Amino acid sequence: MTVDVVTFGCRLNAYEATVMRANAAAAGVADTIIVNTCAVTAEAERQARQAVRRLRRERPDSQIVVTGCAAQIAPDRWAAMPEVDRVLGNADKLRPDAFAPGAPALAVSDIMQVRETAGHLVEGFDGRARAFVEVQQGCDHRCTFCIIPYGRGPSRSVPVGAIVERVRTLVAGGIREVVLTGVDLTAYGADLPGRPTLGQMTRRLLALVPELPRLRLSSLDPAEMDEDIFRLIADEPRLMPHLHLSLQAGDDLVLKRMKRRHSRATAVAVAERARRLRPDIVLGADLIAGFPTEDAAMFANTLAHVGEMGLTWLHVFPYSPRPGTPAARMPQVPGPAVRERAARLRQAGAAAAAAYFVRRVGSAASVLVEAAGRGHDAHFAPVLIQGLDAPAGRVVDARVTAAGPDALIAVAA
Repeated sequence: MTVDVVTFGCRLNAYEATVMRANAAAAGVADTIIVNTCAVTAEAERQARQAVRRLRRERPDSQIVVTGCAAQIAPDRWAAMPEVDRVLGNADKLRPDAFAPGAPALAVSDIMQVRETAGHLVEGFDGRARAFVEVQQGCDHRCTFCIIPYGRGPSRSVPVGAIVERVRTLVAGGIREVVLTGVDLTAYGADLPGRPTLGQMTRRLLALVPELPRLRLSSLDPAEMDEDIFRLIADEPRLMPHLHLSLQAGDDLVLKRMKRRHSRATAVAVAERARRLRPDIVLGADLIAGFPTEDAAMFANTLAHVGEMGLTWLHVFPYSPRPGTPAARMPQVPGPAVRERAARLRQAGAAAAAAYFVRRVGSAASVLVEAAGRGHDAHFAPVLIQGLDAPAGRVVDARVTAAGPDALIAVAA
């Protein structure tokens, strides 16, 4: 009996894959491929369709189940593919009975009506050093480039008690680092009694699970970072000195056309405040290249924003129109210009990372070992530790001896 999951897109898709695999196995299905799609761009959907056709050629007798955001948004289009046996929506894919023999071939609930508490806290991290815990699901905002709210539904949060229980279980099983994640993480708590903020929940989690050595927060909206997050940055050493910000652009007019809720100045203020509170903090960001109407001057502002913010880790998306979004109806930037701008942003990111590696030579590093001789340090820098024979999950003190092309080189202290 085999259940394989092919995942496209975001971290949540990757973590939910473990739940689906377990649910399908429990339902007794055999020789099944689950294709977990992404709808963030038209290109992401095209790649998923291409994968479905290839998988059918390679495994003609397997059952192919398509799910994820693209399936949620356009289920009939996927059901019409002759290669597809079953289509499941994003809420439906996490129900064990959805995979049972005899279940409907098309099961896609109205995701915008889903109001049950999020909390498919992902299993399956045994033997690994780091675990991701979903604490929030869905999004109530409507950025003009994004169709994900229609695939994930409204924002909903996991109660603090359930998060604490899950993290305690993970730590007892050997996990040394937990990453809190969600579709719109900084919206956490608005739907819960008392409306706890992300920072308040995180502070309580750390207080109630003192045995957790390391905690990270995934992508943060600079417009929604609450005061407790900044207090944790200043006072809590177990919160790693690494923030990833959902910036998307560094030009105010582009940000306005994206319907983002922060300005360039807001983002800079967040970076400056974080560094005042914790001078060694490292920042990463998501950036979109070639958003509709972006001219050369607007792009130059975004490119300059990398240096102004002091960004080290960049996740660059070349814009591609997503049907059904307002941005798809705006004047488009020509494809070659989009690709050229994305390449320039990636070059800026590579230069920033290389400069950071050089600055770290001679410094100490606390490294979470993830495989033989390699892992990530507290600042999320990749580290190669020479001569180290330690199992995954161990936190090792090391000293950086050199800057490699893609990682810090270190020796165990």
